[in-house]
Amino acid sequence: MSQGNTAVTEQLRTLEDAQAMIESGQCPIPPREILDKIAGKWAIQIIVATSRGPIRFTELERLIQGVSRRMLTLTLRNLERDGLLTRTVHPTVPPKVEYEATPMALELYEAMLTLTNWSLRHSSCVAVARAEYDARTPG
Repeated sequence: MSQGNTAVTEQLRTLEDAQAMIESGQCPIPPREILDKIAGKWAIQIIVATSRGPIRFTELERLIQGVSRRMLTLTLRNLERDGLLTRTVHPTVPPKVEYEATPMALELYEAMLTLTNWSLRHSSCVAVARAEYDARTPG
């Protein structure tokens, strides 16, 4: 948990703990709404790219294969609105715009690395489980 986060004093242990916080009004935005936004294909790639330091729109556009200009713009705005990115406009001609991960996004990036490392550690187990399932399940 981030040192700057004082709203939640302890880690949640169960989904019931989270539900109790939502029902008591301690959580103004349901976790599902936030998770839906940050779990999107484009949001994850943007958070990863901006975690390395400031990056320009055109660099993001080149880096993130398959994203349309419109979708990139919308995702950047949503991430900025949610406090995960800062947008800096430099007074040049043409204007230079950079995006950078906030401390909150960097904390999220660390959590994503944890999930990625978990998936790497368990990928062979998942492959075996899939093969076993496919062998015993018709079709």
